[in-house]
Amino acid sequence: MEDRSAPERLHRVLEQALVFAGATFAAVYTPDESGDLLCLVDAAGVPRTVYGLRDSYPRTGHSAVADAHRGRRPVWVSPAELAARAESRRTPSPRFHLAALPARPHTVGACLLAVSEDEHGFGPDQRKSLELIADTVSCPAPPGRAEGGELPPNAFTLAMDSGRAQVGDDILRLFGLTRDDFDGRVETLLGLTVPEDLPSLMSVVEADHMSVGERELEFRVLRPAGPPRWLRLRGRLLPGGEGQPALLAGTVVDAAGLRSDVTDVARVQRLAAALATAGTVRDVGQAVVTALRRPLRADRIALAELEHDRLVVTVLDPPAPEDWPEVWRTEWRTEWPDAPVRAMPTLGAALREGRAQIWPAGTPLEPALAEVGPGGLAVLPLPAAGRMAGVCLIGWDSPHDFGPDERALLTAAAGLAGQALMRARAFDAEHELVGMLQRQLLPRRLPALPGAVAVARYLPATAGLELGGDWYDVIPLPDHHVALVIGDVQGHSAAAATLMGQMRTALRAYAVEGHPPDVVVSHANRLLVDMETDLFATCAYVDVDMEEGTAWCVRAGHLPPVLRQPDGSTGAVEAEGGPPLGVVAQADFPMTPLRLRPGALLALTTDGLVESADADIDQGVDGLAHRLAGSDPAHLGLVADALLTGARRSDDIALLLMRYDGMAVRPRRESWTVWRVPEAVRHARRFTNRTLRAWGIARHADAVLLIVSELVTNALVHTDGPVRLDLTLVGGRMRVAVADNSPRTPVKPTSIGWEATGGRGLLLVEAMSASWGTVPVSGGKQVWSEIVLEP
Repeated sequence: MEDRSAPERLHRVLEQALVFAGATFAAVYTPDESGDLLCLVDAAGVPRTVYGLRDSYPRTGHSAVADAHRGRRPVWVSPAELAARAESRRTPSPRFHLAALPARPHTVGACLLAVSEDEHGFGPDQRKSLELIADTVSCPAPPGRAEGGELPPNAFTLAMDSGRAQVGDDILRLFGLTRDDFDGRVETLLGLTVPEDLPSLMSVVEADHMSVGERELEFRVLRPAGPPRWLRLRGRLLPGGEGQPALLAGTVVDAAGLRSDVTDVARVQRLAAALATAGTVRDVGQAVVTALRRPLRADRIALAELEHDRLVVTVLDPPAPEDWPEVWRTEWRTEWPDAPVRAMPTLGAALREGRAQIWPAGTPLEPALAEVGPGGLAVLPLPAAGRMAGVCLIGWDSPHDFGPDERALLTAAAGLAGQALMRARAFDAEHELVGMLQRQLLPRRLPALPGAVAVARYLPATAGLELGGDWYDVIPLPDHHVALVIGDVQGHSAAAATLMGQMRTALRAYAVEGHPPDVVVSHANRLLVDMETDLFATCAYVDVDMEEGTAWCVRAGHLPPVLRQPDGSTGAVEAEGGPPLGVVAQADFPMTPLRLRPGALLALTTDGLVESADADIDQGVDGLAHRLAGSDPAHLGLVADALLTGARRSDDIALLLMRYDGMAVRPRRESWTVWRVPEAVRHARRFTNRTLRAWGIARHADAVLLIVSELVTNALVHTDGPVRLDLTLVGGRMRVAVADNSPRTPVKPTSIGWEATGGRGLLLVEAMSASWGTVPVSGGKQVWSEIVLEP
């Protein structure tokens, strides 16, 4: 490669490190004239300030560059090792890897520095690429000084006190001058530039506008024929010593080959395309950051929504708090949510004027803004529909020059971002409304279960705003039974969500009435058919007896439950199923028995968790069983979260898990069928007396017998058909329940006269009971009373 010492060649070598070694930043350091410092010569990629890297490092210091320079060997630094080095001065918790490699031997002292954000750092192939790239690095002498006293062809020096310039031959050629034509005055060169670019150039060549440090800008020079030529200036202001003037030294190269093929118009077009697909406010912010930060070489960008008189920050890039002003972390809330506009008067004035404001380095601003861009700050109000939707702040650490093309780019980007922000805000509001409606249709919390623990998860689809039809439910039933339900209504729409709510309510109502599982599902099927909707639904219904550890499963076109046994063996339940609900009016829904041992885990889910385009649904169920087999049922919430990790979000997902532990105290039960004979009540009392003696609680017989007499008498007098008496003892509580086939609930009298001969039975039951009530059962009701037995 000929003329490898040219700066543009060096820059291209650094760009190779970005492409072939996967680096996000690459730079070359070389010793200065004194030999005490290793100074930055050129860099490519993400701005170095993102990683807290310096312009120079002491040769004797503890830095990767210094170690590689002294040892003449590659140095590879992990994030943990980097935290103790000088490179991490602005990044106290580095999350990147650093590599420093000495250049080829005859380029004395030069070092290649590269950064990787990959969590594994530079791989073997990437390290080999960096070593090859380091072998091709060749650098000019430190800025302003060439070996042998001659300037390189693309280098220049400018005395800041006199304006006298020394330039290389290539620079004269780029300006269209010969060595005889140039009189050594900087004004001669400035007179050949495009007038619109002159202010940015003057900010470099005038000492009052130039701070010590590196500067870079692009400008245009006029040519006798054809369009202006783009040139790139890169320079550094070197402070003068005693009796010596400050010196601006650097290079000027043709930017035609270095300039990106992406024009400002193309950037605006790409930003418009990205904003057209941005669905949320955060998506808008990320699109703006992607479109502006790297092309503008900005150090930080903040996007905030304007709500009344407050700014709600939605995007910070970089996100680390230490990269932003101290006042933001002390006076604003810790999670950056909002701040009053009145806290920043300059920003408030820019919003009122409604146009982009640009402040160069050194402009006096309030601390909350000045620290965002000490080298330059751009404030872009985001207009939309005649009002301000928000604001975008763009800041630079090093002095930045704002050219006319850049100002036009910022103005165009602000208009596009404002419109997109308004659309995204409406999208977010609608999404929140959808989410609220979805949450209202699902159980707020799951009930506490006797002898079991249940958890549920619901994940809506990420695409679109349509409501899903997935649901789950846990229904406590009498006699320590629990119904587990999961279902899915066809489609994603408001109609599907509405039908989902109706089906969940119907199944719960039929279950609480006391119907067996197949009857509950059959009733729900007939209801859906009668609704004459075009949608259908699938569901799985499992009735679990917590006392016995048995269950009945009914499927209506839904996935089978997955059962994990205490020994870890897991598989889908082989349950025969019926058709989906709402398809066939007269359909059979067979019941499948299950046996649950303490420690068993039952999982019910919808197809969104197991179905994919590249795998059969049976394979998805097998995969779910495999993951469930390797889980720890002791932490049921963590199991549910793990099952949903990495799940595809093209469809809604509902997941219901129950771990059966078994009841610590098993209830004692006895039942008696009450025959309609003249001595029916006496027979019921005798049965109750025998049961209380057998249970060893005969001392409580008076209260229990009184309640039995009143409830049985009430059922025989006011209903027809069979009557059943159930006695249950559990945990120091006696439950008396009388079931009949009348759905009418007994009414407690509000007042009884002294001459009345009846109506006092329920008042006696209420007085003797800790609690009492009625529940529907299949074809009738059950009146119950609970008595607390004193020890």
